[in-house]
Amino acid sequence: MVRPAHIRRLALPGAALLALGGTAAAADPLAPTGRWSANTDGHAPVPPMGWNSWNAFNSDVDEEKVLASAQALLDTKLATLGYRYVNIDDGWWLKRRQPDGRLMIRTSHFPSAATGKDPSFRPLTDKLHAMGLKAGIYSDIGRNSCGQIYTPDFKNQPEGSVAEREVGLYGHVDQDIRLFFAEWGFDFIKVDACGIRGLPADAPRVRSGLYRALTPLVDMQSLGGSDVAAVRRLYEQVGTAIRTHAGDRPYVYSLCLWGAGDVRAWGKDVGNSSRTSDDIQPVWARMLTNLDTVTHRALYAHPGSWNDPDMLFVGTGDFDTSHLVEARSHFALWAMLNAPLIIGYDLRKLTPELLSIFGNADIVALNQDPAGNQAVLAYDSDEVQIFVKTLADGSKGVAVFNRTAQPAKAILTADQLKMVGTADVRLRDLWSKQEQRFRGELPLQLGAHQTLVFRATGTRRLPNGLYLSEQTGRVNPAADGVPMPEPDPTIHHSITPWTNTRGPGEHPQYGGWGGAEADRAPFAKLLRVAGTPFDTGLGVLANSRLEVRNQGFSRFTAKVGVNDSGSRQAGKIVFELWADGRLLAKSKPMAFGEPAAPLEAQVSRATILELVARGDAASSGTSAVQPAVWADAALLR
Repeated sequence: MVRPAHIRRLALPGAALLALGGTAAAADPLAPTGRWSANTDGHAPVPPMGWNSWNAFNSDVDEEKVLASAQALLDTKLATLGYRYVNIDDGWWLKRRQPDGRLMIRTSHFPSAATGKDPSFRPLTDKLHAMGLKAGIYSDIGRNSCGQIYTPDFKNQPEGSVAEREVGLYGHVDQDIRLFFAEWGFDFIKVDACGIRGLPADAPRVRSGLYRALTPLVDMQSLGGSDVAAVRRLYEQVGTAIRTHAGDRPYVYSLCLWGAGDVRAWGKDVGNSSRTSDDIQPVWARMLTNLDTVTHRALYAHPGSWNDPDMLFVGTGDFDTSHLVEARSHFALWAMLNAPLIIGYDLRKLTPELLSIFGNADIVALNQDPAGNQAVLAYDSDEVQIFVKTLADGSKGVAVFNRTAQPAKAILTADQLKMVGTADVRLRDLWSKQEQRFRGELPLQLGAHQTLVFRATGTRRLPNGLYLSEQTGRVNPAADGVPMPEPDPTIHHSITPWTNTRGPGEHPQYGGWGGAEADRAPFAKLLRVAGTPFDTGLGVLANSRLEVRNQGFSRFTAKVGVNDSGSRQAGKIVFELWADGRLLAKSKPMAFGEPAAPLEAQVSRATILELVARGDAASSGTSAVQPAVWADAALLR
């Protein structure tokens, strides 16, 4: 069946879309390019850290609250740990002045911005910079903000005529970005997408004449109904404008598309962080939802482009000082998964207990580790999960997480750490600072909602190199073979506060199902080829291309084959290894049920390796896509 053009574009990987043209590139998306395509622009070698006004104040933000929060970062020494960004969210704007279109600041709330005919945030950003901090601003990719569309009862909504209330970037990208970065001196921008989602012609606030209609480009419940190419193009235009107007200054570009619009496949190529979920709430179940949108996405986050499950809600609701176990879990999990550590609490009310969480230098160090490897699921269940991340010095960060409200037992093994079980594994508890050691496996007791966090050292199972699943920050799925993005059904379905139990219930939205995974086959299946299981490797669908940064390694080794979760009818796969655009090794066509075959090559002079898996499902007469396995894939010195 021939699909409409806008649906066909959904099936193409991000690399196959022209930057601004919105049409499919003619080039083969599996053709090696010899370059790293994930975003490296801006300044996010490690996840951004700081504070944002939204969770604490919604749109009721003002200069006193911003400066008090900035001062608290200094007074508590949190700034010295990396909490540098002070971000003003929705609520700062008054209107868009006509006819020149300049954005007007709500100077009644930001008095230092009252600089004459053209209000300016420059006095405020200069003050933050003088404090040694960075300044962040908020906008929307559409004409109107999220607050205008979804929370109009909140304070400080834009005022004036229809045109004056259009404070979003749509139609004003270059003008607004020049204002934010060149004139006002901001260092960070968060760009929401409510304006391209919530204003169809039949929307009540459009019919009433409050806002102009803008045909939605994003349908939160339908990837097929979203114009992915157009959404990406808008965000790319913002990125181009930032590069132009930030000049030589470092910046952070935060995409807030909530996992919609197939942003999983392209957000990492466009911005410095990309939201993977709808808004977090200070509710345990909602935290699980947001967590689950990133746990299977380790290969889609890298230095310069991070997964963002939304801001920290430590200090509020289920994570307040009466729920410190839950608060520690929330913080530790975000740190392990390389989420931006953006505090959403009123820092004027900071208690010693909360400061001990935000200020835990050992756990912050897991998040800020320069290797940039997001933690990989070593064990997964609905009750207990074990996350492991490889750090720059070769040690491991480990989080053992009890999702349930009941005590739980867990066993941590040396194999899960990719360490030798016959030698001592040394663990340092990053909450208690106590140390212990074990061999083989260690029984653990977990309290309700508890997360144990360790730094582990021991004898590595692979002493002369790293498995590719240990260096997720150096692996980029340039094309992941997903033929049609589907929502991920493994994400926890929580009750959303904005609907409660009205309607049919929460539906999964994040279109990452079937994407590339570390130590798992696609669709979270066991890595297994012809009955032989593997506990390490990369799982990806056929017709995929993985980029791998090679830093000081001399040899690549792997065993390749069709995963046992595939089928005999879905065709064969040819595996290719390329180095800087040159073919080094190629397998024979591998069929379902055949034992994994070795694929090796010398790569000592290569900068970018590319792992290509070409399928022939079309010639087999089926539309199914085979799961490809790069088992035991490793780079050796």
